Amino acid sequence: MSIGWKIDPECRELLLSRFPPRYERAVADHVTRHFSHGPDAEAPPAITHARIVGRADDDEGVETMVVALDGSTSRPDGGVWHVTWSLAEGRSARESNDLLARKGWEPLDGGPLRLTPAIW
Repeated sequence: MSIGWKIDPECRELLLSRFPPRYERAVADHVTRHFSHGPDAEAPPAITHARIVGRADDDEGVETMVVALDGSTSRPDGGVWHVTWSLAEGRSARESNDLLARKGWEPLDGGPLRLTPAIW
C-alpha cells in the first residue's frame, strides 16, 4: 500500500485546467511518501505548506510536477517530492523518479497544493 498525501479534488481540477496534461492519462492525484507492506501502516503527518515548484518531462510519455513540502523538495530517501502529472500508454508513475534523477527539473511557480494525509 502507498502512504502519502492525496490532492484535494477541487485543487486537482484547478491545477489540471492551469497545466493541461501533456499525455493521454492524467494522474495528478497524490504525493507518495513511502510504501508499506505491514498491517500497521499509519497516515503521514499533515503538511502545512505544499506548492508546485517545478516540472519535468522526458518527451517520451512521462510528465511530473515537483512539489515543495513545508519548503523542501528533498525526500528522506534522497529523491524529489513530486506528483506524476501525466503518462503515455505503457508508461508508469514509478518512472517519474527515474526522470527526476536522470534529467532534473525546471523551476515553475505552479501555486499551492492542498494535500490530505492518506493510505491507499
